[in-house]
Amino acid sequence: MAKKNVNEMSFLDHLEDLRWHLIRATIAILIAGAVAFIFSNFIFDTIIFGPKRMSFPTYKWLCNMSQLIGIDTTFCLDEFPFRIQNRTMAGQFSAHIWTSIYAGLVIAFPYVIYQFWKFLSPGLHETERRYSKGFIVISTLLFFLGVLFGYYIVTPLSINFLGTYSVSSEISNEIDISSYISLVRSSALASGIIFELPIIIYFLTKIGLVTPEILKKYRKFALVIVLILSAIITPPDIASQVIVAIPILVLYQVSIYISRIVVKNQKKKEKRDVTSS
Repeated sequence: MAKKNVNEMSFLDHLEDLRWHLIRATIAILIAGAVAFIFSNFIFDTIIFGPKRMSFPTYKWLCNMSQLIGIDTTFCLDEFPFRIQNRTMAGQFSAHIWTSIYAGLVIAFPYVIYQFWKFLSPGLHETERRYSKGFIVISTLLFFLGVLFGYYIVTPLSINFLGTYSVSSEISNEIDISSYISLVRSSALASGIIFELPIIIYFLTKIGLVTPEILKKYRKFALVIVLILSAIITPPDIASQVIVAIPILVLYQVSIYISRIVVKNQKKKEKRDVTSS
């Protein structure tokens, strides 16, 4: 059966189309998750528990930097003063399943964003659809950069601070596996979503909800929000918050330029339409 033209589709037709795109994206995530489930040793021992070891690249770099400037830090410890444990019967199995699903989401992200674009593209002009490959590549690149930033920067900073924090020598840190994995997962995925800010601003500008003037007007408020966000996802020390805040502020500035370009192109199109009519 031939696919209907977007202008001929009813609301229910659009919902049906969206349903199939979501089904395809879900299947891709589950397939990628199944692959991650099979390679659980690599996923857990190398990736998930990597930031728990002092041999992790971030700790080595920060340790060398602290020694260079003559500062004693916890980045140069032999090992973290905590151990990870499982306290529920199905804890490890549940961690295996959910970690595989989230890993599947990360692996299948290019295809998921492709399905998202396929759903939106029929409503766009021909010239806009030409940039679909660029959109998918840029979205994927930003997401993976964000995940890497969260994994190599946010996660080790959080683990180093929280794993070495102690209010009394009488208390030993025995971290539940779900709590540890949740920290790694939320740090990586939250950073990946935050790095999609330019793409989000692009679409918000396209539908008229955001303009460059609005972004510039509320830049000071955005700075405060970024600092609050940095304080939430990082340890409560200034250095960590600044490290996290810098790329977000850069992305916000890039978003302003993107919004300006979108508005400029829309004005040019409107001008051509008026001239041709």
